[in-house]
Amino acid sequence: MIKVLLADDQGLVRAGFRSILDDEDDITVVGEAADGEQAVAACRELRPDVALLDVRMPRMDGLEAARRITSDARLDAVRVVILTTFDLDEYVYGALRAGATGFLLKDTEPAEMIHAVRVAARGDALITPSVTRRLIGEFAGRVEAPRPGARLRALTDREREVMVLVAGGLSNNEIAGRLVLSPATVKSHVSRIMTKLDARDRSQLVVLAYESGMVNPAWMRPER
Repeated sequence: MIKVLLADDQGLVRAGFRSILDDEDDITVVGEAADGEQAVAACRELRPDVALLDVRMPRMDGLEAARRITSDARLDAVRVVILTTFDLDEYVYGALRAGATGFLLKDTEPAEMIHAVRVAARGDALITPSVTRRLIGEFAGRVEAPRPGARLRALTDREREVMVLVAGGLSNNEIAGRLVLSPATVKSHVSRIMTKLDARDRSQLVVLAYESGMVNPAWMRPER
């Protein structure tokens, strides 16, 4: 059973999301919060698998709440998904940097929301090429300069190749097809990359790929 926490300052929005999610046999909403402070406290008390956080909330916004949740070692298993009204909301890139697994538009179809919760619970990133190419392309371009990390030097050539494709929003199956590998082998590469870079999930790999200069803001053009 996937345990979900809903955090939004609008009661009607929370009620609508609860109705959608509680109707699934493998998902249950274990709690609600009306602001960021309540969301952080509820995560510490209830330990949900997935926390759906609205970006704009009183007292503490979803971005700060995400930072506090993802930086708390006790909540390492909690996956944060940011809810946003606009697909290029300026807070979303910051949310990915803060450790959020991804983001979800508030007007998404119920089936997509249910799928997103399941994907997040598995630890996979909610980063799809259709939206993320614009998102990352827009906000990664605001990074003043690449910040090479010593940890990146620990990656093998194959791992770097896989990480670039992860930054493109490709799934393990798509990467396997591109590199002529088995999905299981790709999964192993991704797991090793996350361990070496101390990343919570694929979303953080995307951010690291752009901020390190491994991939440039023009989208999927590896730097020479």
